[in-house]
Amino acid sequence: MTDETARKVIDIIAEQALLPSDEIRLDATPEELGLDSLALVEIVFAIEEGFDISVPFNANEPDASDFDISSVAKIVAAVKQLVAAKG
Repeated sequence: MTDETARKVIDIIAEQALLPSDEIRLDATPEELGLDSLALVEIVFAIEEGFDISVPFNANEPDASDFDISSVAKIVAAVKQLVAAKG
């Protein structure tokens, strides 16, 4: 069972991937979900809006970011950290 934060992140990713939420696995990578760099930017914007946080993500240098986008689980973990840091 996933928690509320994970469910919300998965719903955001599913919307961009044009897939049902129940098809989004936590171990899935953006590439496996068919997400390109534009979709990742849209996901970051939706996460920022949905959780009222600022995500340190640079689409031009995704590997240089502190926001790990290598899997759905890593995105969920990063969102949880940002929400906790916000207080």
